[in-house]
Amino acid sequence: MTMSRRWSLLGDGSGVGRPSFVTEFGLWDDEQAAAAEKVEAQLDDVDLVRVVFCDPHGLARSKTVPVNVFRTVLRNGMDFSPGPFLFDTGHAVAVDFLADSGVGVGELLGAGDFVLVPDPRTFQVLPVREQRTAWVLGNEYLRDGTPHPLASREVLRRVCAMYADRHLVPVIGLEVEWYLTRRTAGPVGNEGNGFGRQGPAPSVEAVNPGYQFNLDSYYDAVADVADPLAAMLMALGLPLRTIEHESGPGQLETTFDPMLALDAADAMLLFRTQIKQECRRRGYHASFMTLPRLDGFDPSGWHLHQSVTSTATSRNLFAPDAGTAGPLSPAGEAYVQGLLAHARELCLLSVPTVNGYHRLAPRFTLSPTAADWREEDRSAMVRVLSGGSSTHVENRVGEPCANPYLVIASQLYAGLAGLDAGAAPGGGEPDGLPTSLDEAIDAFRASSRAEELLGTPLKTCLTKLKESEASRFRAWCATEHPPADHVTEWEHREYFGVF
Repeated sequence: MTMSRRWSLLGDGSGVGRPSFVTEFGLWDDEQAAAAEKVEAQLDDVDLVRVVFCDPHGLARSKTVPVNVFRTVLRNGMDFSPGPFLFDTGHAVAVDFLADSGVGVGELLGAGDFVLVPDPRTFQVLPVREQRTAWVLGNEYLRDGTPHPLASREVLRRVCAMYADRHLVPVIGLEVEWYLTRRTAGPVGNEGNGFGRQGPAPSVEAVNPGYQFNLDSYYDAVADVADPLAAMLMALGLPLRTIEHESGPGQLETTFDPMLALDAADAMLLFRTQIKQECRRRGYHASFMTLPRLDGFDPSGWHLHQSVTSTATSRNLFAPDAGTAGPLSPAGEAYVQGLLAHARELCLLSVPTVNGYHRLAPRFTLSPTAADWREEDRSAMVRVLSGGSSTHVENRVGEPCANPYLVIASQLYAGLAGLDAGAAPGGGEPDGLPTSLDEAIDAFRASSRAEELLGTPLKTCLTKLKESEASRFRAWCATEHPPADHVTEWEHREYFGVF
């Protein structure tokens, strides 16, 4: 026996799920099983695989494994620590794992592992890598084969199943604003860093002056970076529609063709992660933080385009008939009413950071401040775009760094509540949106709809994570006394680098 074979036997199964985990619990459908066969046929052309899941904050967490290990992981799953469920955005422990966490997930006690099972439909070879590396998203499971109660991708899968039960398919379009900056010499950010204490944010400079909307010359000033990024997105199979220069210095907007809801959330996670990583390789920094603490920067938003198709008729449910007076069908109006009715209590899922609430302020005229809707009006929370079979709605409330599965799930869930109620948007005074993270947490905590959507464990966990983040911010403000309505150094350290 060779030494390499000996160590292979000694290490067989370590950290690799459980033999035949997928088969034992019937975790794949026919489409996934067929996709797995295709994945296995590609593995000879791959060296490494990043096995990934989305944490509650919307960040990709991964382990990288050699391809021979992934051959086992594919059907056995892989053990992961629950740490990403326990830490807030600054890596402070927000959920107790040494005693009763209060979340209602016994497996968190002692920080025991869960099993991540790759979804073979998401397997993607990453372009332009020295080592041939692939990426695959997974679904989180407890060791008894049940979906993990804290898994955000599972929430969206459940909501999509609710639509399927009604013979409906939700369709999502992504429109995302973000900042491209140039890295400058500076510390790596470790000084003063620790659990709940973020070190200095990346040192950067603006790439152009900004405030010449869609100016071709300003896009050309960043084209040496942006054009290869666009090519990378297309090589990843993402349905890129546009990349353009927005208002702020180096602020870009990226849009994608409509996708099925789960595909859109997967695409958002892949897009943000790969954009940040590719920019870093080129000496730049990409950030999806809403409003960085940099001179002259404008807020970034995430505008979520939504429609619903009937599988029985293949028609867009929102498209008005010839005799309809308004821009939406009655079903479309009912969907919008659901978005408005639940906007305040579910806002935390679309705007989950301290920083995101700077944007929801009257001084930014094209950012929403109330749960309202209008046709072709970018100052409303819900903008209706009427165009026959392409009629859809655009919710403009979200921030670019939010968890894509929870954002999309909350929108679809609220819209479905409206469809089920069948009510048209009312003409009364619209509810105001939360103006701070604390206010959003309060509305979320009191919401029975949030509990129905997420389940008690995930709602409780998210509340603890966000309360920890908000309390650290309040403690910092009590010491530093920053000016009101200014982006603080705390926010810039907390979000600019990670998001």
